[in-house]
Amino acid sequence: MPAKKTKAKSPDARSSILRALPSIDECLRAAEARPTLAGLSRAYLKTVITRAQISIRHVMLEEKFLAPNRDDLVQRILSQAEHAAAADEPALKTVVNATGVVLHTNLGRAILPESAIEAIERAARSAVNLEFDLEGGGRGDRDDLVESELCAMTGAEAATVVNNNAAAVLLALTAIADGREVIVSRGELIEIGGSFRLPDVMARSGALLREVGTTNRTHPHDYESAIGPDTALLLKVHPSNYRVVGFTSEVSLEELVNLGRERGIPVMEDLGAGALVDMSAYGLPREPVVAERISAGVGLVSFSGDKLLGGPQAGIVVGTRELIGKLKANALKRALRCDKLTLAALSATLRLYLRSANLAAELPTLRYLTRSLAEMKQIAPRARDLLLERLGPEFQIEIVDATSQIGSGALPTEELPTIAIRVTHPKTSANAIAANFRRARPPIIGRVTDDGFQLDLRTIEDPAIFAASFPNRS
Repeated sequence: MPAKKTKAKSPDARSSILRALPSIDECLRAAEARPTLAGLSRAYLKTVITRAQISIRHVMLEEKFLAPNRDDLVQRILSQAEHAAAADEPALKTVVNATGVVLHTNLGRAILPESAIEAIERAARSAVNLEFDLEGGGRGDRDDLVESELCAMTGAEAATVVNNNAAAVLLALTAIADGREVIVSRGELIEIGGSFRLPDVMARSGALLREVGTTNRTHPHDYESAIGPDTALLLKVHPSNYRVVGFTSEVSLEELVNLGRERGIPVMEDLGAGALVDMSAYGLPREPVVAERISAGVGLVSFSGDKLLGGPQAGIVVGTRELIGKLKANALKRALRCDKLTLAALSATLRLYLRSANLAAELPTLRYLTRSLAEMKQIAPRARDLLLERLGPEFQIEIVDATSQIGSGALPTEELPTIAIRVTHPKTSANAIAANFRRARPPIIGRVTDDGFQLDLRTIEDPAIFAASFPNRS
């Protein structure tokens, strides 16, 4: 038990307090008797014990208690270390995406289909033929794991995969246009999330940017007049996160391909979202389909794996065998290549496209995008009741009509009708409510709108997820 609280009045008293503290080694030896601590590595255990000792020393020096029994101090330190170890969580946490943005970049974009998750688990648990030719017994090419599926889905001659679409563009520009010119319309010099700009990526590749046209209008003759002996590539970029409307004109891919053929210059398109199927067949706004771009005669098409495709983060490039060969032969390819887990997930997702009779049911991204209002209305009352039970009657919780977004630059001007739960409190701001939801277990991420906190049900399949533990009720 702690001694009676007194006030340290002299350096001698302070020294007495510090001498009373058990050493780290003494605490480490005592920790061996606690099952919850004995299983931890010595380095980690030393860290949490040191932090606990510092905390208790601070309390003692603040004169909250003086020099209790030494064994008691050891137990205090170990109890605090035990609590710290139990509360220690991974930095990457499971959260509830109730933002209404299906492909939310900050929340990890596409949710993987079950077959992809199973493929990741298999690849993680054992050795795999990542770069091993099972038939010949020699070294293989990791692109072989997905190339046949990509070619089957897109009609391309060849394909390669890197870790994201920005890397795909960087690799293509480096392999084809290092030290030479790439012609791009000014209206397509995009900036994506995180302030990454196409001109910056191009500069890193060693290619020389040649801008043509204006922000809102570019014509075929703009490209034609810019072509010179140093022109290596004609590049078309699908707008990401914006649309230019009104007095506009752009050069179609077909026009650009025809010009490239006439002048002997390859054409590449950065398609961004990368739809492998016609989204309009599922009642969604139409997005360019990769296979159609290949059919138009483009030399290379790059796109993301974790957007409309609904797979893992990856940068995919499909195109002619000659151009893809240049990408694979470039030294940068090794630096940008994907690991076995990404390739396992991507292969499983592509096989789903090829084999599934009901893609919308098995691919979470497509399932969320095509979800009916009736389905969301059905779960809304249960979601509302659970939140009211957890938060208390002082909160106003109502079911409202709202709109969702696809996200990640895919169909940026399109909104999907949805059902949401609106949470308000007479004495608490919407931002404070949002912060409280982020502290829930699991954290629930919604959006602040119209002076209220809103939880979109589009990506919520089981309302029981709202039976969360909240730290504060208001």
